[in-house]
Amino acid sequence: MEKKMLVPYAIKSGESAGRQHPEEEHPYRTRFQRDRDRVIHSSAFRRLEYKTQVFVYHEGDYYRTRLTHSLEVAQITRSICKSMQLNEDLAEAIALSHDLGHPPFGHTGQNVLNKLMKDHGGFEHNKQSLRIVKILEKRYPEFQGLNLSWEVLEGISKHKKDEENPISGREGFRYPSLEAQVADFADGIAYNAHDLDDGITSNLLEIDKLRGVALWRENEKRLDEKYTNLDFKLKKYQIVRRIINDLITDFREHTLETLKKLKIKTPDDIRSAHERVAGFAPEMDAKNKELKSFLYKNLYTHRRVMRMEFKAELYLTEIFNAYKKMPALLPESSANHKSGDSLEKKICDYVSGMTDRYAIGEYKNLFTPDEKV
Repeated sequence: MEKKMLVPYAIKSGESAGRQHPEEEHPYRTRFQRDRDRVIHSSAFRRLEYKTQVFVYHEGDYYRTRLTHSLEVAQITRSICKSMQLNEDLAEAIALSHDLGHPPFGHTGQNVLNKLMKDHGGFEHNKQSLRIVKILEKRYPEFQGLNLSWEVLEGISKHKKDEENPISGREGFRYPSLEAQVADFADGIAYNAHDLDDGITSNLLEIDKLRGVALWRENEKRLDEKYTNLDFKLKKYQIVRRIINDLITDFREHTLETLKKLKIKTPDDIRSAHERVAGFAPEMDAKNKELKSFLYKNLYTHRRVMRMEFKAELYLTEIFNAYKKMPALLPESSANHKSGDSLEKKICDYVSGMTDRYAIGEYKNLFTPDEKV
């Protein structure tokens, strides 16, 4: 069915490079469908429900978390892949697993752990996602990790070239599959548009300033021409929706043009191309970067967000150092894990797997005298 329905340069599950540990194939599910299901049923995926996107979980039930973000990325990824006749199952598996390695408190958590681990290999969430699916998840008696297909691991790695990236072992490969590139761009589209939505809802973003951003201004103008006295809440939803559609449409059209220009015929043509095949046209790329820059200046560095980041750094640093000073504070499953890893690596694995609320609770347990242990 895949050979019949998908374009020649799409990844076919029957042509997969396979798994690290060989397994018998399922009678009616493809390799990539099984990969997707393994990710959804993993402990790391469930914990994303209480990991920060921008707003910490206790600031309100409305705001997005890493879990809802991952679902939105998967939805955008599938939409694009379906329209381009790419392998939706592979792309969805990559999209759902791309944030498994994110620590609590968003990018602040990553920066803090990277600093704490600077003498022990550092910390980067894509590498941690790979570590989770290859080693840390314990669900099968025959092997560690989830034993995902090579192509999913390739997509989780994104463009990072190091010994842990599957691409590094293949001569001439510069980029991952087109399905992986689509998931990567879908992540950026969802991130910008939905952080914009949450930023407005939280009243951290000023609408007058936002009207200086082309993607917002142009779509608001079109709505005002079509509707009069539209409720602002409804207008916000419609503008964000239209921004997502504009970005997806441009991405799809420009990527299809690039495929023709580069005369792409096979999946390996994608991987060995002299430039990344997927992307926006220059004009839309500039508009998307303008939106990203606006969010950085007005949302990610807002006083309220920075105050939470200050607390997050305190929580994670103190917890990490407490475990390092007294390893007996670690749960037995982490402290006695027979992996040959350093104490710092074991601590990092445990702390990065925490949810926001667990980290806050653990900080209170460790440092508040009247708190129950």
